[in-house]
Amino acid sequence: MKTSAELRTLLHSIDRKSYPAYKSLGGIWQFPQYALCIDHVQGDPFASPSALHVEIPAARAGFPRSCYEKNCARIALQDFLTRQLARQFETYNFKAKGSGKSGLLSITRCGQEVLERSACQIADGALTARFHVGFPAFGRTINAGELEKILFDFLPRCIQDSLFFQRLDQEKLQNAVFLAEDQDFLRALLREKDYVAFIANGSVLPRKSGVSELPLKDGVPFVSPQTMEQTFTLPHRGKISGMAIPSGITLIVGGGYHGKSTLLEAIQAGVYNHIAGDGREFVLTRENAVKLRAEDGRCVRKVDISLFINDLPNKKDTASFTTEDASGSTSQAAGLIESMEAGSRLFLIDEDTSATNFMVRDDFMQQVISRKKEPITPFIERVKDLYEKAGVSTIMVAGSSGAFFYAADSILQMDCYRALDITEKVKALCRERPVSLSQPPAFCPPDFRRVLPPYQRAERHGRARNGRGGAPDARHEHMKVRASALESFSLDKETVNVRYVEQLADPEQVTALAYLLRFVLEQVQDGEKTVRETVQSVMDTLEKNGWSAFCNSYIPCGLAKPRPQELFACINRFRG
Repeated sequence: MKTSAELRTLLHSIDRKSYPAYKSLGGIWQFPQYALCIDHVQGDPFASPSALHVEIPAARAGFPRSCYEKNCARIALQDFLTRQLARQFETYNFKAKGSGKSGLLSITRCGQEVLERSACQIADGALTARFHVGFPAFGRTINAGELEKILFDFLPRCIQDSLFFQRLDQEKLQNAVFLAEDQDFLRALLREKDYVAFIANGSVLPRKSGVSELPLKDGVPFVSPQTMEQTFTLPHRGKISGMAIPSGITLIVGGGYHGKSTLLEAIQAGVYNHIAGDGREFVLTRENAVKLRAEDGRCVRKVDISLFINDLPNKKDTASFTTEDASGSTSQAAGLIESMEAGSRLFLIDEDTSATNFMVRDDFMQQVISRKKEPITPFIERVKDLYEKAGVSTIMVAGSSGAFFYAADSILQMDCYRALDITEKVKALCRERPVSLSQPPAFCPPDFRRVLPPYQRAERHGRARNGRGGAPDARHEHMKVRASALESFSLDKETVNVRYVEQLADPEQVTALAYLLRFVLEQVQDGEKTVRETVQSVMDTLEKNGWSAFCNSYIPCGLAKPRPQELFACINRFRG
């Protein structure tokens, strides 16, 4: 391993040379407290900045094992350190001068969720932090003196003040770890007692705006109805009380703008832990919960939607249904079955984003259009069987149809952001107004043995051909990955739209999904494994080998671990 003194000498030797001479800096350089690795050097000062990482032996970083021996604590510590380093970088950002991105210092910008990221990892006896640096130049001429400032002055200060235990605010760090341990403990209690979600008293659910996940200032604190309030004792916080939603069918009703969707959005975000001060620290939801919605135009591949759609006029097989352009009802039926295949045991549904004809058919419509002329079995007729026969609970926001009152186990009314338990009141009204429920076809859950064929990559003009002079050989050339915020990502020229995969919380999860799906297509999807086996194989590889299994020459900063449910969603939406 080369020394930092050799790096300084090399910097002086390339000063004022053409920008490509920066490539000679690639490699590992040993500094007194850490190893600096220059993984990728940008092509010019206007290109994406250079990728670097530092490795610090865990013993030298000095963090007590109690801060990272539990998985939840380790992720919370990594998140805390990433945020610390980001704040330090802001102090020195662009203090080194030059053209384009010269002097940029950046790392992941974390949101309100605590996610496992490639930006900071503690594993194998070392702490690793990955980040970007804009190598300085004037025009396209190297300015080594400014890069020397970054590597030998700014960066060491940032690392010392962010990644070494003795230099940190240890009370804040401990609080972050304790919060994660409390959240993990409470999730286990909820599973044990068969609750699907919990909203602590005092939680602030409304967000600052539609484009900000920060809590709304002066937002109405949540208070549980007494009939649904439960109290738990956590290891660090002690007693905590709030609304515990039991498994089964829960309906959320109320007038417009009274907080129905706000409550549901908080519940759907509760599959992740949140940082202190977010307001939703103890809004916790079953980890495999999936938000369902209609998604006109999406593709569907070999999905058994016969539980909901049968006897199509065109005689199309709904036990293995495929389409390039699904309707609202068909897409929601497919999404529900795919989510069961992905292991979800809790569905979250908002009537506003659902296909009306998939959700319910009123008595009058059933009298006009007989069942034998209607291929759709609406969700209202399946929701109880989904729970009683498949163990899948539902939390649903309803505003226009009272049909679900008859199926619901718990009914909440949101009134000026206050939650009221009106279950007994509504059940009494239901007894006064009995309805004759039509009998749906027998409930027969899919077997989830769906297998997709091996991916055949399209030929690209100009690719090197194989040794026999035949078709281009794609095996040794990875698909190109591009991601676009929370909207979509592309592999080569195939775009995967994830706009309506609503529980993706961070753009870095979308980038990570692109890498994971590429791995699926290139190495896992063999025409024999089921979709379940495929996803399990990928998640096991990520758990065992980390991000290195999915990346080319180096692990980039900018990947955040998604849930298996989101990987299922991407496989199901890939048109290639």
